[in-house]
Amino acid sequence: IPNILFQMLFRGANAVGYKAYPDNIIEKFIIESAEQGIDIFRIFDSLNWIEGMRKSIQVVREQTNGLAEATICYTGDVLNPDPNYRYNICYYTDLAKQLEDAGAHIIALKDMAGLLKPYAAQVLIPALKEAVDLPIHLHTHDTSSMQAATLLKAIEADVDIVDACLSSMSGLTSQPNLNSMIAVMQGQPREQAYDLPSLNQYANYWEDVREIYYPFESGLKAGTAEVYEHEIPGGQYSNLRPQSIALGLEHKFEEVKKNYAIVNKMFGDIVKVTPSSKVVGDMAIFMTSNGLSEADVMQQGATLAFPDSVIDLFKGNLGQTDNGFPAALSQLILKGDQPFTDAPNAHLDPVEIDIEFAAFQQQFDDQCTMLDFLSYQMYPKVYQDFYQHQQDYGDISTLPSTAFFYALKHREEVRVEIATGKIIIIKLLYISDADKGGIRTVTFNLNGQTRSITIRDDSVVSTKKTNRKAVEENEIGTPILGRLSQIMVKQDDVIEKNTPLFVIEAMKMESTITAPFAGVVHKIHLQEGEILEQGDLVVEIG
Repeated sequence: IPNILFQMLFRGANAVGYKAYPDNIIEKFIIESAEQGIDIFRIFDSLNWIEGMRKSIQVVREQTNGLAEATICYTGDVLNPDPNYRYNICYYTDLAKQLEDAGAHIIALKDMAGLLKPYAAQVLIPALKEAVDLPIHLHTHDTSSMQAATLLKAIEADVDIVDACLSSMSGLTSQPNLNSMIAVMQGQPREQAYDLPSLNQYANYWEDVREIYYPFESGLKAGTAEVYEHEIPGGQYSNLRPQSIALGLEHKFEEVKKNYAIVNKMFGDIVKVTPSSKVVGDMAIFMTSNGLSEADVMQQGATLAFPDSVIDLFKGNLGQTDNGFPAALSQLILKGDQPFTDAPNAHLDPVEIDIEFAAFQQQFDDQCTMLDFLSYQMYPKVYQDFYQHQQDYGDISTLPSTAFFYALKHREEVRVEIATGKIIIIKLLYISDADKGGIRTVTFNLNGQTRSITIRDDSVVSTKKTNRKAVEENEIGTPILGRLSQIMVKQDDVIEKNTPLFVIEAMKMESTITAPFAGVVHKIHLQEGEILEQGDLVVEIG
């Protein structure tokens, strides 16, 4: 696609992850991305902190041929009449000026939750155009179903670029409808010469593809004005529901959304976009799972094991807000630890890339590339799981999506291209009943030859293990449903108050459970890797 600019999101000091990374890793990632074909870097900070974006803007300008699209994340309502309201016109124009001074080629206004109302766009876009001498690019999500009107008002206000989405993938937590926007603009001064019938044909194709992925839909059936209350970003909304379901909170999803808004106010009404939005979501789920109100958190906070992401946010590991975090809550979360007041990257040693890359290849495979290494730097555990999955099963991307997600039906046949020009034909013939050990025999045709394999059916469980619950004061249990990913103490260890005991992991959320008081580890009741229910006893303190 030679004549189309390719764009990526880049979270400034957080790169494409959920924490701060050393500056030289940020630099290397951007350079490699540019070499792989990325033209525009939409650089943002999840708290609108300019210092979190400065290094990335500099690298794009000085070490690539790309464009640095520095981004302001939109939240609140610029039309709020309160004279003391924080997110007013001046807030956004000041940010735009600072980003222009930092070297931005383009200014993006990233309305991740779809909060920018049409009449607000009519005011904000001209203010930004007057404040800076750069193109303005508007991005929004259509959770309210009102954002096509916002785009039209922005276009009337002379915005330079707007984002929209192919019709069959548009609307709700996605972007406004591209096909409809093109039709609406026909005959207008700013009409764009798109082939609408061709786009409609593409939309029909992607509508069929979308059906395959229906389990991953957000659950929204129509637009909702609730978004102006909870302010959940569109990209997060579609993740928050599956996360809640996985934690057994499907029936409490409305409460999760309400707690999301409560947590935002508790945190000081912060900007919410990945990774800060994930932190608000983690805290909302934590409160919902444990039946905690805001008052409960403030009263019991000294003994609560807050999610690790919440601690990182208040520690300053995601950067700084323009007016800090509420002091009382910060003290409860950090439990005496002092937060950073500068860039978290300043506290990270540079990675010795050549040495670490050689060690990485030795650990995994000498065929692993620098791109693999950078993926590992962003998400070490995820990369390890991905690598092991490839070793166990090969490149499953060659499988048809329906076969991968829903398995083959009896006597169903699929064609799999495992290499250029090399196609195998697989036909399912028979699956036996499970034996006492949960083993089934699967019989199938492979290019006309009958083959059989034995495989364990993990869904066959003869008895369900029930773990003892933490009841007594000296019994430390898990606050949420999840996997016991790490035990950090041994039996007979002498521990102090707030000593880390174990880590619970659930759907991207980790919680490090600490000792509520000093003592001796009397007994460890469970093992790493076990899936636990809320309240299961893990460590007993003597």
